[in-house]
Amino acid sequence: MAVQIITIEDLNEFRSLLLNDLKEIIQSKPQQTKQWLKSNEVRKLLNISSSTLQNLRINGTLTYTKVGGIMYYDNTDIQKLLHGNKVNALPTLFK
Repeated sequence: MAVQIITIEDLNEFRSLLLNDLKEIIQSKPQQTKQWLKSNEVRKLLNISSSTLQNLRINGTLTYTKVGGIMYYDNTDIQKLLHGNKVNALPTLFK
């Protein structure tokens, strides 16, 4: 029975290879976002209150779907809302 000795260099090399493999797996896997979000998820995402979300629904700013008393919001509509209200940064005076 042969005995193998594992050195610190062996462990460091294994660690580097493992980290590289994990990075590749994470980067190759596209992150999936939910298409439909519930009210509490939208409030957390936009950091707004329930009354603000209600105002966005009432004035037609944010579309929604109601199924059995639960309101769902399309994630793409939320992204459009954010992009549509984006304010371009002004050039700074101090460069």
